[in-house]
Amino acid sequence: ATVSEPAQKCCTENIQPFLTSVLEELMGPVSSGFTEVRSLFDKEVNEIIQDFQKTNDMTKLKENVDQLMNLPFSSVKMEPCYLKVNLLQELLQDLKSRFKVYHIDFVIQRTQNFMQELMENAVYTFKQLFSPSHQADSAKIVTTIEKVKLRVLK
Repeated sequence: ATVSEPAQKCCTENIQPFLTSVLEELMGPVSSGFTEVRSLFDKEVNEIIQDFQKTNDMTKLKENVDQLMNLPFSSVKMEPCYLKVNLLQELLQDLKSRFKVYHIDFVIQRTQNFMQELMENAVYTFKQLFSPSHQADSAKIVTTIEKVKLRVLK
């Protein structure tokens, strides 16, 4: 009861007026990172399509789809996504001094974890929706892959 009123006043005067601008500032790198995840997934599936169009090999297609499942755990391929979020380091430095925000690395790490989780969900959903072994007509496989990719991206 003693702390409630001064804390409420402090938040109302010193924090609340800045929340919208702070959120906008932070969402830039976060959105950019998640957009990069989306682009990476799109690029990888397009490579699977191109490879299948060249080879028309169902075994190779299955291998490529299985390899896609490793994408979220490939630090090399996910690195461009993670780098987008590292811009938060600079933005959060200002917040650290103004609002006493600590554990900046934790915020960045959690955001990167969410990005990896999103990619895991995307590749898992793709694999569930597209099973090359159930495809009888190889001519329709490319169309099916494209439709599944668009569905996952949606």
